[in-house]
Amino acid sequence: MTDVAAAGLQPGGGLGDATIAFLARRVSVSVASSDRANRPCVGRALGARASADGARLTVLVDGRANAALVAAVAETGRLAVVISEPSTHRSIQVKGDTAVVATPTADEAALPAHHTDLFVAELVGIGFTEPFVRTVCAHDPADLVALHLRPGAVFDQTPGPNAGAPLSTRVPP
Repeated sequence: MTDVAAAGLQPGGGLGDATIAFLARRVSVSVASSDRANRPCVGRALGARASADGARLTVLVDGRANAALVAAVAETGRLAVVISEPSTHRSIQVKGDTAVVATPTADEAALPAHHTDLFVAELVGIGFTEPFVRTVCAHDPADLVALHLRPGAVFDQTPGPNAGAPLSTRVPP
């Protein structure tokens, strides 16, 4: 695992306030990467949050269930994160090639429980059962891995005419 401070993730381009606020909603978070041979791998994240200045996005994944993805991120630094609100299909994609794999802090390790509660509320509201959603989000806390990304680009991925359009990022002072 990489020491985050040594990885040069701060300062740099960052997420705008609207994207940071969107992360706090009842969202689904998916992650993708590719290895050196450009083979893709995709997984479900257990939570995500941005630093207050938007310069870093942290995503928590089940490292055992997403071993190939974690290995690809460690190998290439490439990471794409899609944040989607299921009830509206509003979606944002954050991409970068500076991602690092790290052991989560205690604060980060607590994020999946909060995210799962929000995700349950979102999906129960559109007809899924709570036991189903909790099963989808189930993981062994010992297997949590943090993926830290300095956002390089942010895109609107909401279905419709603006899908794929770049969204502004801001550069912290």
